[in-house]
Amino acid sequence: MGSINAPFVVFGYGSLIFKPPPHVQSQTSGFLKGYVRRFAQESHDHRGTPENPGRVVTLIHKEDWDRFSQSDAFPDEDIVWGIAYTIDPEYEVEVRDYLDYREKDGYTMETLYVYTIENGIEQIAIQDAFCYVGRPDNPSFIGSEPLEDLAQRIWASVGPSGPNKEYLYRLAESVRQLAPASYDSHLFALEERLRELDKTANVDH
Repeated sequence: MGSINAPFVVFGYGSLIFKPPPHVQSQTSGFLKGYVRRFAQESHDHRGTPENPGRVVTLIHKEDWDRFSQSDAFPDEDIVWGIAYTIDPEYEVEVRDYLDYREKDGYTMETLYVYTIENGIEQIAIQDAFCYVGRPDNPSFIGSEPLEDLAQRIWASVGPSGPNKEYLYRLAESVRQLAPASYDSHLFALEERLRELDKTANVDH
């Protein structure tokens, strides 16, 4: 049954970028302001296990992250690139249920503005996009970790959805392709370190 409300738009900043939700009518690359994307969420159910949790990205308010960012190599970043998906109204309830299940491990829903750059000018693309945000008080939130420790953890972790490093590699490549201006220094630094770990492992074998 269709929705009579405003279109349901969900902003993806993690695996939703390379594994979109179903029933997408349109999509727009854009960015959020005043947030950071960090591998600060334990993954017990996708890219790790309860005994050996992996790390997946979460979106955190910049002012919240500042309280946990003592180990952050890029403390001044506050822009997050991703994709805003507009969902077919006929399937809104189904997609909401799908996303609630998929993002069940420690995320809550918020609404926020998505910005884009047109002809070199920043403007609001979508005013009320929904987004799954990992709050610092959720049980899976672990805060800031040194880049090297984080890289080692991601490189070694595996869960039901596959190797943790595969998630990072796909995310980094997807973010790089969003727009000419899209970037994420923290994500790209981790990617570089994991590639080095791969090379070392290949040499050892």
